[in-house]
Amino acid sequence: MAKNSFFAVGSRVTLFDRVVSLFRPELITLPNGHTVERPRSRTPLIVTILIAVVFASIKLTGFDIGIIIRRGHQFTVILKQIFQPDFSYFVKVVDPLMDTIKMSILGSVLGATLALPFSVVASTNINKTGWIVAVCRFILNIVRTLPTLIIAKFAALIFGLGTFAGTVAITVFTFGVVSKMMYEAIETIDMGAFEAMESAGADKFQAFWSACFPQILPTYLSYCLYSLEMNIRAAAILGYVGAGGLGLLINERVGWRDYQGLGMVLLALFIVVFIIENTSQYLRRKLS
Repeated sequence: MAKNSFFAVGSRVTLFDRVVSLFRPELITLPNGHTVERPRSRTPLIVTILIAVVFASIKLTGFDIGIIIRRGHQFTVILKQIFQPDFSYFVKVVDPLMDTIKMSILGSVLGATLALPFSVVASTNINKTGWIVAVCRFILNIVRTLPTLIIAKFAALIFGLGTFAGTVAITVFTFGVVSKMMYEAIETIDMGAFEAMESAGADKFQAFWSACFPQILPTYLSYCLYSLEMNIRAAAILGYVGAGGLGLLINERVGWRDYQGLGMVLLALFIVVFIIENTSQYLRRKLS
């Protein structure tokens, strides 16, 4: 038995060596007798790993292409109804749509306002106290880890159902995103004028406000507008967790299988998002 085990182990080692040898550099002897190494292509290894990962993912997720083939036509049936919106339903869309817009604007303004001083404190070139920077960035990592829907769910449990919970969720989300992008932007600015003002006797706030803030203002406003674009879309689904806005209406129409009413909701949302995104892009081009 021991002898068989020895040969089994030996055969496994030999097989491993053979596999490894496929990816070792190939030795080539030149006409002059010198030997050089030619790297082997790693494409077969990458393709093999990719195929193995895809196969494992298919098994773990239970993906079945047969279901898509058998039920895929239902997708076109639903889309056909969505693309025939019920325009009489628009009167019921107006109020939730306005709630979504108000949540997005107010949450973006509050979150971006709170993010500016926090990002300054989290910047290593402005704040030289290492542990404070570490704590600030740890807080940001936690905030940015939480999805907007999870934040909205907690806000709805704490503050009650409605648009206030949605506004809180958007504020927290915007705070995390803008703070992260801003402290990275602050760390790339020219610190010459800041250091000169500090040498002249100005405190950190005065030096930052006069020397650094004009440099980051266009970037800051651009990030604020970009966050507003994201928040308009995010606010549309917060109603799924009771945070008000169009999400509640979308969930209701899907539950009732009223796809023509859903088409009207999505059409109104598309028009609003289109207008805000194009306006935001125009303003960001002007800022840059």
